[in-house]
Amino acid sequence: MNLDADLLAIQETRQALLAAKEAQKQLARMTQAQIDAIVESMAQAAEAEAATLGELAVQETGFGNPSDKKAKNLFVARDVYAAIKDMPTVGIIRKDDKRGVWEIAQPMGVVAAIVPSTNPTSTVIFKCMTALKARNAIVVSPHPSALRCSLEAARAMALAAEKAGAPSGAISCLAHPTLEATQELMRHKLTDVVLATGGSAMVKAAYSSGKPAYGVGPGNVPVYVHGSADLTRAATLIMQSKTFDYGTICASEQAIVVDVGVKQRLRHELERQGAYFLSAAEKTKVANLLLSPSGKGMNPNVVGRSPQVIAERAGITIPEGARVLVGEEEEVGLQHPFSAEKLCPVLAWYEVRDWREGAVRCYELLELGGMGHTLGIYAEEPEVLEAFGLDMPASRMIVNGGTTFGGIGATTGLFPSMTLGCGSFGGNITSDNIGPMHLMNIKRVAFGLREMPASNEDALVRTGPDQVLAGTTGRLGMSREEVTRIVRQLLDDMQLR
Repeated sequence: MNLDADLLAIQETRQALLAAKEAQKQLARMTQAQIDAIVESMAQAAEAEAATLGELAVQETGFGNPSDKKAKNLFVARDVYAAIKDMPTVGIIRKDDKRGVWEIAQPMGVVAAIVPSTNPTSTVIFKCMTALKARNAIVVSPHPSALRCSLEAARAMALAAEKAGAPSGAISCLAHPTLEATQELMRHKLTDVVLATGGSAMVKAAYSSGKPAYGVGPGNVPVYVHGSADLTRAATLIMQSKTFDYGTICASEQAIVVDVGVKQRLRHELERQGAYFLSAAEKTKVANLLLSPSGKGMNPNVVGRSPQVIAERAGITIPEGARVLVGEEEEVGLQHPFSAEKLCPVLAWYEVRDWREGAVRCYELLELGGMGHTLGIYAEEPEVLEAFGLDMPASRMIVNGGTTFGGIGATTGLFPSMTLGCGSFGGNITSDNIGPMHLMNIKRVAFGLREMPASNEDALVRTGPDQVLAGTTGRLGMSREEVTRIVRQLLDDMQLR
């Protein structure tokens, strides 16, 4: 029977889910040693294929550059693996003898994984490794513009997992990722949890699927530079972070908010390291290119492109060695494209009088399109750091470090992850960096430690009015007859109930 494209995609999705459900039953019965061997094999395969997959992702999507795509794949293969390899995910994973509580890990089941085009191979590797570490099967729905590289990444993960003993069907990737297929994947009765990385519309669809879901919001990341900051270091780290893979990680810097007292020195350092500050006319031309023709969301023609490509498409000329384009801005809002999220090497530049005004500006930028995601700050004064940490609606605040690497946990103590929750600020269920711990049910066995004390009412019934009277008449200042009458009335009322 010949099926049209939508029916074919839906049928493929259902078949993948059926195979995943059967495979997951086998994964659920595996020992910790067996699961760990599978994940280790996957990490080794990811490391071996890192360069090839990175090259393939750039060829297919046009986003980023091969060396940084390779680095993302290696981050998952090495850093994420190091963080999860010794994590207990089978059987009794914790015993608290003092509280008398055992914690038992149980897999959630089948994970529906939605993958973006900006980080297509690293996110596939990450979600496959974390899903199987928690003994789940996984079905990946790739972005249509990154289909080939996502399929190849999933294939590499499946082969490595099966080589180490995983059942066939534990990892699959849809070859026909239509909108209807993705909706079927998220809503199907065999899907147990949705792990969605993508645009706001996709995340909203995941939370509307009727399934437990982890979604992540956009990251319009402001970076505040205080007067106490080491400006040379700040410039170096901002440039390194923003230029990585041409800004395609959602935790990358989007706007610099700098104290006026140090603006010239910071600007000089940035220019020395390859930042090009646009003129007013040049800024207008770039701004017209940043948003999609509909005015909603980023223009895919600038996402993950080099400054030279962006300049050419905007019709301006920039120095050959320019690494980041910077536009000076005074307002925040969708009518000011530089103030919105830009997954490319373009930054907004704001000047403020002090840290209090800087905090207000950072809040406005987060509110525009980055609530709950990430904030960067360069400062040495504890008072300023504490104020920002307490007041900013950001789930992760990176201090004196690049937000791209700090947010994903590559250069900070945060859990290494390619999926960053934004909490209720951004409409997400968690503010954590997602890992295997979010893909497990934790059952608890609790031992009785003490007896429940009798309630006052029960004590009154068991003791009787004569015993109660002995200790009550003096405290109340009432006669024995008055107390007797009240107590007997209480007893009568209790009988009626």
